[in-house]
Amino acid sequence: MRVLHVINNLATGGAEKLVTDTVPLYNNRGIQTDVLLLNGAQTPFLERLKASGCTVYNLGIGSIYNPLLTFKIIPYLKRYDVVHVHLFPAQYWVAAAKRLSLSKVKLVYTEHNTSSRRMRKMAFRVIDPVIYRSYKKIVCIAHDVLVSLKSHINIPDDKIVLIHNGVDIQKIQDARSLPKADFFSGDNVQLLLQVSSFQGAKDQPTLIRALQHLPETIKLMLAGDGYRKEECTALAKELGLSHRVLFLGIRMDIPQLLKTADIVVLSSKYEGLSLSSIEGMAAGKPFIASDVPGLTDIVGGAGILFPFEDDRQLALEIKKLFDDKNYYNHIAQECIVRASKYDINIMVNKHIEVYNTLLKE
Repeated sequence: MRVLHVINNLATGGAEKLVTDTVPLYNNRGIQTDVLLLNGAQTPFLERLKASGCTVYNLGIGSIYNPLLTFKIIPYLKRYDVVHVHLFPAQYWVAAAKRLSLSKVKLVYTEHNTSSRRMRKMAFRVIDPVIYRSYKKIVCIAHDVLVSLKSHINIPDDKIVLIHNGVDIQKIQDARSLPKADFFSGDNVQLLLQVSSFQGAKDQPTLIRALQHLPETIKLMLAGDGYRKEECTALAKELGLSHRVLFLGIRMDIPQLLKTADIVVLSSKYEGLSLSSIEGMAAGKPFIASDVPGLTDIVGGAGILFPFEDDRQLALEIKKLFDDKNYYNHIAQECIVRASKYDINIMVNKHIEVYNTLLKE
């Protein structure tokens, strides 16, 4: 079996990390799996994937929204049995390439988000049904994602498969913490960590504002990059918190950072099925998340949920954990148990089952 994963790029983001982490696992199972990027600009994820020995093709470093990419994709469809696509607009260009080329390749698309600007625009309610029909299977990474997609367009139930995202649980649990002094000076420092891109769906500002209501010894590390990073940097400065907030940028040592933190937080507007939330819960530290679609189900009953944009309640939850060691340990243990259900190997095996089923049709 020959499988090609197509994605916009390998910049920061959950879908990008998922491709980086899983493609080597498919190859280890004897399934030749390659990657095609609409934009092949160098990134840490791309470097890591290449270092693992995987084959990565790219269509240049231009705009991913150029419809002429459709024609560049066509030759690749002839080389593979299954093409697995992630994110918009790669979803559109691959569907168009299949129609134009009359290729018989089986297409799979993973729906990663519960919401998007595309879903909120009427024009796409007309176009999307045509695009989705090109795909034999639509993989939804969480129940909330499935419900959101079904409300957007009418897709037959037998075309949708629910496969939860997964992470390398063992890798995170085996990681060693880093010295806190590498990040902040001072005694009795207590570290908060959020790992996420600085994009529209994320809500780092609420976490930054929560520091106003917490002791000076509590510091915040923000790992990731994106267009809202400058806004968050300005907010920290405006609130007089710059000395307590460290912007780490894109990091390839996330397991070590998770082990270094005392509490892991994900403040967000919505998620699909967040890899950051699973990794955070797997690290053996209490995990706190916004009570929003894509996080409520995965975190509720294990970690702690706080109302969206409520920085005061978030601060109270953080303080309660630091003030009560037994409570802290209880939440941490519940998070470990919950994370174990989302092992990356379970996800990979289910994807392979989908591929095999399609090839028998």
